[in-house]
Amino acid sequence: MTTTLRPTEPLQQNADGTRSRRFQVCVNSRSVGAIHLGTHPVFGTGVARITKLHIDEADRRRGRGTVAALAAEEVARGWGCRRIEAVVPAASEAGLRLATALGYVVRNRGMEKALADTPPDLPEGSRARPMTEAEFGPWLEKGKEDYARSWVERGVPEAEARAKSERDHATLLPNGPATPGMLISVVEHRGTPVGTLWLAVRESSAFVFDVETDPAHRGKGHGRTLMLLAEAQTIAEGRRTLGLNVFAGNAPAERLYASLGYETEQYAMYKPLL
Repeated sequence: MTTTLRPTEPLQQNADGTRSRRFQVCVNSRSVGAIHLGTHPVFGTGVARITKLHIDEADRRRGRGTVAALAAEEVARGWGCRRIEAVVPAASEAGLRLATALGYVVRNRGMEKALADTPPDLPEGSRARPMTEAEFGPWLEKGKEDYARSWVERGVPEAEARAKSERDHATLLPNGPATPGMLISVVEHRGTPVGTLWLAVRESSAFVFDVETDPAHRGKGHGRTLMLLAEAQTIAEGRRTLGLNVFAGNAPAERLYASLGYETEQYAMYKPLL
């Protein structure tokens, strides 16, 4: 029996410049699932992403998903894409196995923690304050460079990574440190600045966009202090869920977040299209 993709709609040219198309996954002429393929709204027409892949329960564990994903790669190549991406829920063990078997690698993962009602105290000798205007400029430039470099190290071409960094920072911080919903803080230990935290307060949760301990002060527990500050600020803003992103290979951060009770919600994965 032959597994193929059958379009269920014309090619969609979207207002944001992306294209997309939905397909049935068919075995001979019988529909056994669906797949939705598009180009990336951030990285542009050269990057495809699978936004949905579903195989009906009765047809699972027969290789249908594997063939459908490979067929989607051929469609993406026909669109001129050089990379394909997918987000896999952490609860989908089968999806993670499939993506790994097909050569996708984890770029980053999204993690979350449900918070208590009482904000944690910072360790003795540590205090937090808002970042000053004088500190903001150098912090922003370093943050944009580090963010772009993180994407480059994980397979994104440098021009794309730098454009994404500029665009993301401009979108998220249009008014600098005075942008509503953005809390940018400095943690001091016994009067010495030791790290920074960028927290975004959203409608029902908060998100850590950046957390960094100064190199000269690492290995002394200040990273944990910064994350305790993130929890305290989130609770003070009336939210009880705190999320963050961690790039693959950042073992110290992964260990810290796991020790604080964060759980992985999803994996962002990618694969070059040769």
